[in-house]
Amino acid sequence: MTELDKGKLVADTAALDDFNRKIVEEFRANAGIVGGPFEGGTLLLLHTTGAKSGQPRLSPLAYLTVDDKMLIVGSYAGAPKDPAWVHNLRANPRARIEVGTDEYDVDVRELSAAERDAAYPKVVEVAPVFADYQANTTRAIPLFELTRALN
Repeated sequence: MTELDKGKLVADTAALDDFNRKIVEEFRANAGIVGGPFEGGTLLLLHTTGAKSGQPRLSPLAYLTVDDKMLIVGSYAGAPKDPAWVHNLRANPRARIEVGTDEYDVDVRELSAAERDAAYPKVVEVAPVFADYQANTTRAIPLFELTRALN
């Protein structure tokens, strides 16, 4: 894939599933390092429980460290709706992540509107593409903090 067609991935669930499956395979084969559109970025694999189905779900996501917090961004490339994993985390705020070769449970907290508004410019400083994504949608793109679970 030479150019990432984000619009197609958002509109076509089967294409997104296939794209994500390939990213997961590359991530696991290379200790968390992937190429293509994510080369040089920080990626994790997010294991959630489906909000409606109760079934396990897996999403490869970029993560950012802002103010010593591990954050994930519900951008969905600026689509008008949140990605499915956002709904899953709102329903079940405990997840499991893979980062590099490490795997552990996390407690997930959605940042409040005020926290999100303060943090989003810092997210954009680290990853300017998130400014474009926010400009492409009327919804406030949510931010979630991941903290290693104690139990």
